[in-house]
Amino acid sequence: MCTLHNQLYTALVLLTPSPIPTAPSEQTFRSRDSPSKSLPLPTLSDPAEVDLTVVIPAYNETARLPSMLSSTLAHLRSLPAKKQNRTYELLIVDDGSSDDTAKLSLRLADENPDANIRVVELTRNRGKGGAVRHGMLHSRGRRMLMVDADGASNFEDLELLWDAMDAMEREQGQRGELKANGDAKKPNGNANGSAAKRTSPDEDVAAVVVGSRAHLVKTEAVVKRSLLRNILMYGLHTLLRLVNVGHIRDTQCGFKLFSRRAAAHIFPAQHLATWIFDVELLLLAKQLGIAVCEVPVGWHEVAGSKLNVVRDSLQMLRDLLVLRGNQLTGRWKVQPMERKR
Repeated sequence: MCTLHNQLYTALVLLTPSPIPTAPSEQTFRSRDSPSKSLPLPTLSDPAEVDLTVVIPAYNETARLPSMLSSTLAHLRSLPAKKQNRTYELLIVDDGSSDDTAKLSLRLADENPDANIRVVELTRNRGKGGAVRHGMLHSRGRRMLMVDADGASNFEDLELLWDAMDAMEREQGQRGELKANGDAKKPNGNANGSAAKRTSPDEDVAAVVVGSRAHLVKTEAVVKRSLLRNILMYGLHTLLRLVNVGHIRDTQCGFKLFSRRAAAHIFPAQHLATWIFDVELLLLAKQLGIAVCEVPVGWHEVAGSKLNVVRDSLQMLRDLLVLRGNQLTGRWKVQPMERKR
């Protein structure tokens, strides 16, 4: 038994990926205002400067990115008056593309002078999870949305995620005020017995809202998929229930909104850069006690997917085992999140 345990542990060590690297040049960006000279990126430890950062991982996306960016900006520009003051940035992370994705992104930034578009180039292909992580770690938003470059998700459904996070923020705020009022009445509370004031929204709130396609399972959008792809999808869902994220019906939808505080605790602890990274993010949120809400969103199949169903499904299975193995053995630990007072 001891020998088997040692063999399994050795296999786990050998299969575990190295920490996701960051080259000095990857900590810079270019934009419409600075297309040639690279400027330093901020970090999550810096104060938020805009309301929303849209993180777009892009690998060889010259064909699909223009349409996706067009629909994204169309929505952000058409917000009703009460939301027109929402400030935003688009952070395109070129994941080591071999085409002209970065060059195209800068051209699109130049064609949309009213949009705050930043372009980051990774020196080599890290994988979608690595590109998303990099973008999140260098975002300026109070809230950060990860969205695929293919435009498969209906971007206007951002408002559904936004409203859900508003509701979570109010709920957490009410709990915080009740606790503050209770603490203030204690002997060691505030001298005047008043409740402690909360800071600005999203600085205190740790929340994640995930877009979900689960409601589409029996619709044409999914039924038209190949039998093999649907079988593998149901198999993955079964495995996810076994590893304790069965409470989320759709872990893989590339449309997720994070509060800045949630992102600051989740993404530094992320280890996987491959397709299964979504599961790791949700497991980290669960470990940290961060609230997660699932919201149905519109979605449609877009040609040009880089997912190889068989190969990547086997890789996801391997990475899922590596993920849980490292968490259960304590090799991958997460720092507990301090509770705001």
